[in-house]
Amino acid sequence: MTYHPKSDFIRIMIERGFLADCTDYQGLDEAFAAGVVPAYIGFDATAKSLHVGSLIQIMMLRWLQKTGHQPITLMGGGTTKVGDPSFRADERPLLTADQIDDNIAGIKKVFSAYIDYDAELPALMLNNAEWLDELNYLDFLRDIGRHFSVNRMLSFESVKSRLDREQSLSFLEFNYMILQAYDFLELNRRYGCLLQMGGSDQWGNIVNGIDLTRRVLENQIFGLTSPLLTTSDGKKMGKSQQGAIWLNADMLSPYEFWQFWRNTTDADVGRFLKLYTEMPVEECDRLGALEGSEINDAKITLANEVTALLHGREAANAAAQTAKEVFEKGGVGDDLPTLTLSADDIGDGISIVQLIVKSGLAGTGKEAKRLIAEGGAKMNDEALGDAGMRISAADLAEPIKLSAGKKRHALVQLG
Repeated sequence: MTYHPKSDFIRIMIERGFLADCTDYQGLDEAFAAGVVPAYIGFDATAKSLHVGSLIQIMMLRWLQKTGHQPITLMGGGTTKVGDPSFRADERPLLTADQIDDNIAGIKKVFSAYIDYDAELPALMLNNAEWLDELNYLDFLRDIGRHFSVNRMLSFESVKSRLDREQSLSFLEFNYMILQAYDFLELNRRYGCLLQMGGSDQWGNIVNGIDLTRRVLENQIFGLTSPLLTTSDGKKMGKSQQGAIWLNADMLSPYEFWQFWRNTTDADVGRFLKLYTEMPVEECDRLGALEGSEINDAKITLANEVTALLHGREAANAAAQTAKEVFEKGGVGDDLPTLTLSADDIGDGISIVQLIVKSGLAGTGKEAKRLIAEGGAKMNDEALGDAGMRISAADLAEPIKLSAGKKRHALVQLG
């Protein structure tokens, strides 16, 4: 891109790799340079925590506030009742109002680690149920629905890809993009919001909101998208062998979160440092270019900085220290790193593969299975031969000692 931005925010978005597309680069840049820009990102409440795939959007809101503008975190208390069909193969399961409220309460915990809601120019935490729950269907159809062309809605890639595969798209889901467009209109009307940001899969929804606001209020507003991240080996960002990498500490421990970043592929280190930390771009590039054993030091820096932003510096240091003991010392007795699980963590049983990963003796489930297959994994000093083995709460009446090779050990106990 040859455009040289005037505003700090757009410059940072470009330099650090946050920018995929924008409806009007120059117009938006000039708005940022001219004064405070309120901007929002919507988060649907489909689970009790966001996962690491949402972290790129949260970092965008953080940079927005750091450069003197106003972030709006919009909770989808209303839109979650419908479910975003964008690029999905099937319909989302419908949640009750109580489930949605519980999920929102869980999601809100993360934002205060990144965004200041008590600043002189505070960030806003809003819920679109505030206006969507009150809509009168006939009035909405007449006042808002008339501005939408079904032909145009069918042409958006997110809908088209579903229909091309001859997969059902319910009328309920089809309404989602109208509701999201209406969010942007309401945020502009109520809070002077000028910008919606989101992943590139939200482009169609964002453009609809801009078009609707122009038609109804005759106001100019903007859209900006970030790339949909995949790791260098083609995997979707935020997924691991064990499932989603949750941001809430009660759903994924700071140590496990730290390990996820420590296990980053070499080719992704520089890019992830720029996106997920606030380290200078030049330093991110320098660390990302390291090779051999030195790249491991860069991965530890990445894990430390990302974990410190979310869970605090103390938790990051503790995770790094635990990892050091597990992987370098591999001590025994009192020095043994200990994984403490609750009965809820274990449930009806937990796989031995998961235990090996959770205890830090392997970075991924695949690595743990290979360790078992090659005879390198032991439980209480006896070789493990079955990767499908499950451990119950009763099995942990006494602590279990897990070993990877001769030097790396960990204790697993019931807390």
